[in-house]
Amino acid sequence: MALVAATARLLAPVDGLRRRWLRLLGPLCRPLMIDRDLRIATMASLMIVTATVAALLIPLWVLALGPMIWGVPHLLADLRYMVVGPGFHRRPHLWILGALPIIATGFGADLSVGLLGVAAVAIVARTGIDRRLFALALIALVGAGVLALGPLADLVFAYLHNFIAVALWWSWRARERRLHWIPLALFVGVSALLLSPLGLALAHTSAALLRDFGGIGIDDQLARLAPGIDVDLGLRLVLLFTFTQSIHYAVWVHLLPDEDRTRATPPTFRRSFLDLCRDLGGPLMLGAAALALLFAIWALLDLRDATLGYFRFARFHGHLELAALTLLLLERRLPWSR
Repeated sequence: MALVAATARLLAPVDGLRRRWLRLLGPLCRPLMIDRDLRIATMASLMIVTATVAALLIPLWVLALGPMIWGVPHLLADLRYMVVGPGFHRRPHLWILGALPIIATGFGADLSVGLLGVAAVAIVARTGIDRRLFALALIALVGAGVLALGPLADLVFAYLHNFIAVALWWSWRARERRLHWIPLALFVGVSALLLSPLGLALAHTSAALLRDFGGIGIDDQLARLAPGIDVDLGLRLVLLFTFTQSIHYAVWVHLLPDEDRTRATPPTFRRSFLDLCRDLGGPLMLGAAALALLFAIWALLDLRDATLGYFRFARFHGHLELAALTLLLLERRLPWSR
């Protein structure tokens, strides 16, 4: 607790700077502070614009540094909102049946093994037998797709995973207004742009694909994100993944926490940190800090290996999200599943 309190005190100057900034802006920022829907729509739109510019100007930098900066925080948010928040961590049978196959995917197990964990939690979901059977049929269909795709399954899963995060944010709570449609339309529009010849032409004009970082160049990213695919299409897929991965991190680190709060007004940074420690507990927070430090040191020594190591390790969290989302839907926890 002493360490938590000491860390929280370090955030006081940051909160002070934010208060001065808000006073400077005066009445301009008041609507954003009191109106959550307006604030989230505005922030999400700004994040999409920023991610678009980054994808068109410095995509290789984003792909190299993004996981090292936001990877561990977004995994923490994953656990907080998909496992701890709904109380799934207090149901031992979910851990016994589902955790081992899902965690195994983070240590190299095939995606189909993780789907066994998803199927296991569907079986013990608190819902009717008809809904469970329907979920199992869908999971079996996904498993058949994984087997049919073979080595490409990991790649397809990685791309879809970014879009699923956006869908999850969009459906997280009931809304009386339609402001959230604005960033959603922007997200779809930018994704289409980056997949088009125009998006690639813009990237070529700015020489974005030539700006490697830490020795990680476009050939490395093509080998990872578009292996065996035509170069022209592969470059567009790299741009798309750069953008959607950035938004994926934004959803978990900023948008979903704002959606999930009881109060409409945003808390201080200190309060946010204390709430995070309360929800996840000291041991998990210390473990996350140690993991973030490990990846930081690894990145300083060998950025390419550190990035690949992070993605190998983080494979499990896609199945964790899928399992938690399955439970949320089967047990009617999301607005549109009730």
